[in-house]
Amino acid sequence: MRVNLVTIFPDFFTAPLGLSIPARAREAGAVDYHVYDLRDFTHDRHRTVDDYPYGGGPGMVMKPEPFFEAVDAIGAKAPIVLMSARGRPFTHADAMRYAAGDELTILCGHYKDVDHRVAEFLATEEVSLGDFVLSGGEPAALAIVDATVRLLPGAMSDLESARTDSFFDRELSAPSYTRPPEYRGHLVPEVLLSGDHKRIADWRAREADRLSRDAAERQRTLNEANDER
Repeated sequence: MRVNLVTIFPDFFTAPLGLSIPARAREAGAVDYHVYDLRDFTHDRHRTVDDYPYGGGPGMVMKPEPFFEAVDAIGAKAPIVLMSARGRPFTHADAMRYAAGDELTILCGHYKDVDHRVAEFLATEEVSLGDFVLSGGEPAALAIVDATVRLLPGAMSDLESARTDSFFDRELSAPSYTRPPEYRGHLVPEVLLSGDHKRIADWRAREADRLSRDAAERQRTLNEANDER
């Protein structure tokens, strides 16, 4: 798989992509990372990537030309993902879809906004990590890359571990425990020490369902509180 990252801060990706599972995936030959400096696709001596917004208002808007030229130079094909607070929430299903492909291109915005023509006529999808705003698209892009490449063959020493994660063909996963069986008076649930695989599987299914229902109820309560404001 080829991952293209277009950004005005290419150094942002150097250390994270060289660590842990993203690095292991590359070492296994499952992925190649290509980080492009958006300023390399400008044509003025100041390497300008932003300008004042039409219609006035605060902040600066990233220009469309460097993004279009970068994608042209890369020869990128879908999916071309623009990180955007306007985008739909990224999910595990997206990570699985990206991991099943052979190429992923992520466009990282910055400043106040990105010229909307990038979203309308260049990106194939807009994606957000949630209802909050980051200083730029780079942290969100890293999260998406990590969620995607960990599903590639060779990225994890035990792929079955990924298959038992939250959101992998399920909602939330059951709680996990390890040694010691008692710590500061807090005990590991007896069923997990029983050696009875059916009881353990049933317990995990019940706990996963309980946690998922509790999380959904918390989200409903939060949504109702926000609607009342």
